[in-house]
Amino acid sequence: MTQLENWFVRDTATNAALAWLLLGIVVSFAITSIVFSQLVAAGVAIAVVGVGIAPILSGGSWREMLPFPFLLVAALPLAVSVFQPDFATEFVSALSIATLALLVVVDLHLLTAVRMTPWFAVFFVVITTMAVAGFWAVGAGFAHDMWGTPFVRTNTQLMYVFIAATAGGLVAGGVFRWYFRRRERADAQFLEEVKYA
Repeated sequence: MTQLENWFVRDTATNAALAWLLLGIVVSFAITSIVFSQLVAAGVAIAVVGVGIAPILSGGSWREMLPFPFLLVAALPLAVSVFQPDFATEFVSALSIATLALLVVVDLHLLTAVRMTPWFAVFFVVITTMAVAGFWAVGAGFAHDMWGTPFVRTNTQLMYVFIAATAGGLVAGGVFRWYFRRRERADAQFLEEVKYA
């Protein structure tokens, strides 16, 4: 296993059971969203499931799953989507998208030849979160014009969406960088102990 795999892929029955239970709930949410023509929510749900099962494709074991808490945070937009959009729900959604972006980095590392340094992975997470907010605005505006779906009423509300996405991406990026540094120090300490054991 590579360093990134050691940091993000868990091979325990408890983590696997919780992750599979969550993915089952997300799949049912995706099916319900498709039935009720809520395609954005269905897209997020399908993305979470796809990212969640990627380690199984890489490792071949049903127990090799991403950590359950990361998958739970990535699925949060599905839970907060029932509330009226405000800065707090947009911020939570941005944190979730940032977590999903980080898990995409892990999956790219597991399934492709792509390799990223921790700093670039953090940068990728922040930029991806902001880009998703931009694509959402364009797509939601197009859907509003074509089908009359709900959309923000003013430019000020749209700017709050972008500010929340940027803030969420930066906070998540900072947390992930802290996590990477902590794991790097723990790995270095472990190697030092092994060296002198």
